[in-house]
Parts: sequence; C-alpha cells; structure tokens
Amino acid sequence: MTFTSVGFLAFFAAVLIIYYFVPKKYAWIPLFVSSLLFYISWGATFLPLLLGTIVLSYFAALKIGAETNAKRKKLYLTLSIIIIAGCLVFFKYYNFLALSVGGVLSKIGLPADDITLRLLMPAGISFYTFTTLSYLIDVYRGTIKPEVHFGYYALYVSYFPHIMSGPIARAGKLIPQFKAERRFDRDGFLDGLGIALVGFFKKIAVADVIAVYVNAVYNEPDEANGLSVILATILYAVQIYCDFSGYTDIAIGCARMMGIELLQNFNLPYSAVSIKDFWARWHISLSTWFRDYIYIPLGGNRRGKLRKHINVMIVFLVSGLWHGADWTFVIWGALHGVYQIIGDITKGARDALYAKLGADVNGKPVRAIRRTVTSLLVSFAWMFFCADSFTDIGILIRRMFTSWGVGADYLKQTFTLMDLDLTGALTIALAIFILYFLDHTPARELFIPVRNDKRSEKISGRAKEPLNVPAPALAVAGSGKADFSGKAEANRQSDDVALLKDEQLPQADVAFDRYTVGAMFTAACRCARIVWIIIAAAMVMSAGGTESSFIYVQF
Repeated sequence: MTFTSVGFLAFFAAVLIIYYFVPKKYAWIPLFVSSLLFYISWGATFLPLLLGTIVLSYFAALKIGAETNAKRKKLYLTLSIIIIAGCLVFFKYYNFLALSVGGVLSKIGLPADDITLRLLMPAGISFYTFTTLSYLIDVYRGTIKPEVHFGYYALYVSYFPHIMSGPIARAGKLIPQFKAERRFDRDGFLDGLGIALVGFFKKIAVADVIAVYVNAVYNEPDEANGLSVILATILYAVQIYCDFSGYTDIAIGCARMMGIELLQNFNLPYSAVSIKDFWARWHISLSTWFRDYIYIPLGGNRRGKLRKHINVMIVFLVSGLWHGADWTFVIWGALHGVYQIIGDITKGARDALYAKLGADVNGKPVRAIRRTVTSLLVSFAWMFFCADSFTDIGILIRRMFTSWGVGADYLKQTFTLMDLDLTGALTIALAIFILYFLDHTPARELFIPVRNDKRSEKISGRAKEPLNVPAPALAVAGSGKADFSGKAEANRQSDDVALLKDEQLPQADVAFDRYTVGAMFTAACRCARIVWIIIAAAMVMSAGGTESSFIYVQF
C-alpha cells in the first residue's frame, strides 16, 4: 500500500477518524495496530523481524538505563547494536558482500563458489534500524530516559507515516507527542493537508511523469546522444527530489493532521551554494543522524585536517552503502565526500580570488554561479545513483562528451530518444513551474490566508527574516570524542555555529499580511490556490506518467 494509492487514502481517513474519537489514554492502540497493518501491506513475511527489533531494543534500553556500571552499560549497548545492525547487514548486504568477495577471488585465480542466498530485503529495514539505534545510543548517553511504556515505544518505531520513507525520528521528540494532550487543531490540520497535497503533486505529477523520459535514456544507454544524457540526468535530479521529498511530505503532512510533528527533511536542496550546504538541506534527518552517531564519535574535526577528511570520507562511504547494496552507490557517496574535501581544501584560495576580483561572495551573481556549479556536481553524482551498472555509466559519460550534433534533426533525434514530444516537454515545464511555486509557499497558505497577529510587525510590501536552516549534518561540522559519550553534544553545537559562518544562507521572503491588502486580493489568492490543484489533477490524468515505485523504499 503506497502513499499514492487510493487504498492508502481510505486507510488514512479511517485511522484519522478513529484516532480523534478514541479516548486519549488508548489512542496509541489504533495507531500501533494501523501501523502494523500498513507494514503488513508491504509484505507480512518480515513482520516478526520488525517486532523482534522493537522488543530487543525496548528491553536493551531499559537495561542500559538501569545499569550503573560503565563497562556493563557499554557492553549492553554494543551487543544490542551488533544484533540490530547485524540484521540490516545480513538482509541488505550479504549477497553484495558475497558477490564482491567472489569477484575478487576470481580475479586473483582462486576458486569462488556461489554462496549467495535468495534473500528478500525487509521493507523499511534501514529506516527502523536507524530509528532504534539512535534511541539506544541516546539512552546510553543519558540524553533521554528509556521509555517504560512498551506501547508508546513500539508506536515510535513502527509509526506508519515514517517507517517506510522517513524522516528518521528521534525518540526524545516523537514519543512525548504521543503522550501529549490531543485536540483537533484547525490550523495544524490545514498545514498537514497542504504539505500532504504538495507531496502527492511532487510524486504523481512530477516524479512519475519525469521517470518515463529518464528511463528511456538510462535503460538504453547505447542509443543515447550527448544532449539526451544531459537532459535525462538533470531531469533525474528533479525526479529523485520530488520522489523522496514528495513521500516525506506526505508522511509529515499525515502526521501533522494528527497533531504530530515530524522532522523537516528537505529545505530547497537545489538552492545550495556548496556541497556542504546541499547536505544541510537534503535528507536532513539522515544527515544529522550520520553527524551525531558516526561523524562525532569518530572525532569530528577536532583532530586535525587529515583526520577530519578521513572522517568525512567514512561518513559518505557509509551513506552510499546505506542507500544501496551496490558499488555504484559507494562511488556516489565517495564523490560527495571528495566534493566536500576539495571544497574545504580550496576554500581559502576561493575566498582570496573573490577578494582579488572585488566580488561579494554573498552577492547574487556569485551565489548564482555557486548554485549552478553545485547543482551540476550533484547531478553528475546522481548518474551513479540512477544507472544500473558501471558499464552503463561509462557509456553514458562517453556519449555525454562525444555524441553531439547541431540543427533541428539533432533536436528531433534527442526528443525521439527520450520518448518526448512537445506536449510532454510543456507538461514538464509546467510541472517544474508549479513545483517552484509550491516549494516557496507556506503549506497553510495553499488554502487560507495567514493572519499576522503581531500588528507591530506589519509593513507594506515584503519583509525579510533569516531562513531557519537545520543544523548541518553531512556537511560534517560536528566533533567530539571517539565514543558514544554525551560530552560531544556541546562541541557539536559550537561546531555547527562555526560552520554556519562559512555559508551565508539566503534570506526567505515572509508572506505579508493578506488582510492588509483587501478582500479582493485575498479572493484572488484563494482562486490561485484552487487553480493549482485543478492543474495538478489535470496533469495527473493526462500526462501519461506511470506510477513508479518509491525510489527510497529499497533502502
């Protein structure tokens, strides 16, 4: 049962009604049961693994929290991590490791028997594994107390909006919300509805439509020409953003309609002015997870430049493996690691060049250039994410630089290779235009004008305030000692502040008070919101896109 299916809409409507009518004391029960039913819809085979992970981590956390002996406490943590992470490694990476070892043995002339197994990867295993690991480590560090109510903890791990697509929730943020006073909040409900609708638009009307044209090129690399490869690669960058952020928007929106706040997971990533900035905006919950539980324990940036760069590469290699059990994903992660290291090494020289040229590093022209370069680097790395093999990647890269032509015939050939006609091109252009509008519009304002009660802040025209940017993560700013000690937290916060000084992030336009411009403008805004919904629905029905599987479900 995918988020974009009719079945999910009926399922969620039923859950929502039951949730608000069941007494607060028992509200966790229908949520937990519905979460299990949602998980079973993806396949009941691995439900015991999910439940086993929940039970093990629950009792392990209680044991860790109650233990006073530091060595035994660390032993309990280590054993629980080995078991839980071991399940992830076995189901997701066993065949990958077996094939890799077999390939190496064959190349050096040693016998290599086929020891692969017929394994199915449990749905959502990467997400719920990281969820439970962060919980155990936080209990060990003493940043949270172990949850004694099994039902609330089980719901935290299995909560259906985020178990398959993220964002990766932290227990200290999510569990208290399950226990909090519950009442229907109109504004929060509209926020959630707006976010969810934007997510549906991203997935169905953009990602699924674009996938048709991307696949036409990447599935037949031998037939591609240079322009088709570039266009398909750029479109894939849009596709994977809309696919993943669309699913997480639906998850966040559904949760918010129930009065529950999930973590922001995307913050206009293609507005990034550097790879460091990109990872402060892309898959934020995963980025901060790697920062807090891998980068900081490795030592962060407090052990010299060389050690910092090694830690960066380790984090990104692990990130690549998390995304997929294939060497193409490892190279994708390695590329982002190399990007960041080169950016760090050359920062002084680039700043000196800007000063010599008299260019303002935070001025619009320079920022536009930096955004373009960053987007091109990210899009190139996506090739390793999208292609099926290194052979295909080699062919695509070669054709990108060699297979070029001029004139109308070459353009016609490009469109033919992509299965793209004029209608399709206009549909994509309109979809991206609407996407830009939606990404820059507060969710609730898709339906109603937002009244600004702070009359003292009223101004004419547009006001500005700093964009609220989450703490960078794979931008790897943190630091700390090479253990799971909570002492790293203070260092991390100071390092995060230092990092933000390197990246002067853009300012966000604040929507002005609609009530100050009159009823006519308010009515026009409401009409515009209705129009985009109608356009989105029309595009879904006529664009010719096919429902593609959620890209990140394999992770």
